Amino acid sequence: MRRPYLLATAAGLALACSPLIAHAQFAPAGAGGEPSSSVPGPGNASEPTENSPKSQSYFAGPSPYAPQAPGVNAANLPDIESIDPSQVPAMAPQQSANPARGDWVAYGRDDHQTRYSPLSEITPENASKLKVAFVYHTGSYPRPGQVNKWAAETTPIKVGDGLYTCSAMNDIIKLDPATGKQIWRRNVDVKYHSIPYTAACKGVTYFTSSVVPEGQPCHNRLIEGTLDMRLIAVDAETGDFCPNFGHGGQVNLMQGLGESVPGFVSMTAPPPVINGVVVVNHEVLDGQRRWAPSGVIRGYDAESGKFVWAWDVNNPDDHSQPTGNRHYSRGTPNSWATLTGDNEEGLVYVPTGNSAADYYSALRSDAENKVSSAVVAIDVKTGSPRWVFQTAHKDVWDYDIGSQATLMDMPGPDGQTVPALIMPTKRGQTFVLDRRTGKPILPVEERPAPSPGVIPGDPRSPTQPWSVGMPALRVPDLKETDMWGMSPIDQLFCRIKFRRANYVGEFTPPSVDKPWIEYPGYNGGSDWGSMSYDPQSGILIANWNITPMYDQLVTRKKADSLGLMPIDDPNFKPGGGGAEGNGAMDGTPYGIVVTPFWDQYTGMMCNRPPYGMITAIDMKHGQKVLWQHPLGTARANGPWGLPTGLPWEIGTPNNGGSVVTGGGLIFIGAATDNQIRAIDEHTGKVVWSAVLPGGGQANPMTYEANGHQYVAIMAGGHHFMMTPVSDQLVVYALPDAIKQ
Repeated sequence: MRRPYLLATAAGLALACSPLIAHAQFAPAGAGGEPSSSVPGPGNASEPTENSPKSQSYFAGPSPYAPQAPGVNAANLPDIESIDPSQVPAMAPQQSANPARGDWVAYGRDDHQTRYSPLSEITPENASKLKVAFVYHTGSYPRPGQVNKWAAETTPIKVGDGLYTCSAMNDIIKLDPATGKQIWRRNVDVKYHSIPYTAACKGVTYFTSSVVPEGQPCHNRLIEGTLDMRLIAVDAETGDFCPNFGHGGQVNLMQGLGESVPGFVSMTAPPPVINGVVVVNHEVLDGQRRWAPSGVIRGYDAESGKFVWAWDVNNPDDHSQPTGNRHYSRGTPNSWATLTGDNEEGLVYVPTGNSAADYYSALRSDAENKVSSAVVAIDVKTGSPRWVFQTAHKDVWDYDIGSQATLMDMPGPDGQTVPALIMPTKRGQTFVLDRRTGKPILPVEERPAPSPGVIPGDPRSPTQPWSVGMPALRVPDLKETDMWGMSPIDQLFCRIKFRRANYVGEFTPPSVDKPWIEYPGYNGGSDWGSMSYDPQSGILIANWNITPMYDQLVTRKKADSLGLMPIDDPNFKPGGGGAEGNGAMDGTPYGIVVTPFWDQYTGMMCNRPPYGMITAIDMKHGQKVLWQHPLGTARANGPWGLPTGLPWEIGTPNNGGSVVTGGGLIFIGAATDNQIRAIDEHTGKVVWSAVLPGGGQANPMTYEANGHQYVAIMAGGHHFMMTPVSDQLVVYALPDAIKQ
């Protein structure tokens, strides 16, 4: 499923040593996560008030999006033309493996997506002096009458004199990197009812044209995918739409997808540009129907916005754009993670999910089964896969890959370096592959999996892949003696729950007669925060989750009685089946009921803490764990949704990744205690922390301006992590930078 479930646990009480659940709140928040009445300051204009929620409607046809509201959206954009792949301008790579020392030019900083910056002004010795340099308000948060779906997840980029970011509703913004003053803001008019699972914009892509001369509009441009399925290009200097890109700077990405409704499909990740081709993926709302809109991957010319190719799983030899009543094959695996481009190899590395109807696989094609929950390397000139590596076979546990791949060079057996790709997974298995061929560099074993399953006509794979060359980011299989509670009664309740469920370890097959325990859960291991890698020290940083789930397939009759129906059903009502939790899985014999494995009376997890960890792995000396400890305190967490205020570092669920720097520091938010931390890369010691105005479920970044180092994090919170939602981008620096 798309993202973390609605749980954010944490801690242990002083007497009971019990797991606790996060305190939930939302609205713009002030210091310490408390509600604030502050409004955006001068130059930090709020977004226009979004429309109130509207009822969904079902429609079909070659132009699937019904008009949402006046203004430009995917509904009223004309179809885009195609271009022969040979006509895509040849150009130099758009990002350098070593961008300007003080810049952060891509989502993961460089074209290897390492999340490593060589900046070294901030060190373990002076990090305790960090102060807030400035705060920018995006103005994007739930308005009165709107259900909270906000989780900005944004990582800004910094190129030259601009700090570029996007609001949760896709407005694109340029800031002065030293002061936070808004230079320009491009309102893109995304409407509230186009929000899918989450209002999120992970970032924007910076692209330099080889066709438009330097000094002319849109020589340097920003490219963004939107929640309502548009591909947008604006001038980096002015924020004006690029007139020669698509139709007035916009491309309709609903073209060829067939039947849909607002909120069913969306883009939240910045699309990479590889050798002149913008590669576009999109999420498809989980839990809806077997024949959901396609998960097709597409390439567009970065200069003109014209269509170049498509990879449609069930039509692998047809790379054209459908016309008329044709559409891409439906229900195929989609990819919602951030993609990684490789200019040298001419590849884009696509982490995939599983086919629509996540927990039932009998209706999937052979082609779907081969590429689901996998890394697929696609040739950006042709749209054809060059190789596929699968991380879970016939996935019915929602082990879609949410992480972005990181590239590195590994020592080879003959003394030569091997171009490698690191792929984290929700299982806590980290696969290290040769990115030219997809073959494992570190050993992978196919191990016997549990019984074939009990669902008629839907057997499980007899084996599953295990990365034996990398430390596993998980704890051993659950046992009844692991069941915890705030009191003996709570512990007994959890033990009974454990006994009543099917559980035979990882890959326990789905069942209808009673629940099954899914561990790792679909928010286990590494999710969209990905990993950071220091190429100088060879240290890989991973934060990860220990969060089992309690699942059960239900008959279609039972699903109907529970009110489960897909989002495109005329009778759909909010809460009647969504991306996370219960889902209709219409078109299959079953619906799905999914809950955290918890004591629903107190909101505590049934397994003992910790629930979130951070690990440092030495990739240069045998992939050894250098240090590992829980991530996140109990300060904002407690039973019945009450915060304890306790500072114990007991490990909470966490989402959002880390940054590692030349100063020997790791910066990370992620945990549900709403703090940002600076951690000594070599010892794991926390040397500084600060309370954020909202949840830090976004990847931080660091950059240089006026000769000083800054650290930025979007403290936007996360509705399903139950952390406070805010609209604040918070930027820290040492006192000398702030005095300027």
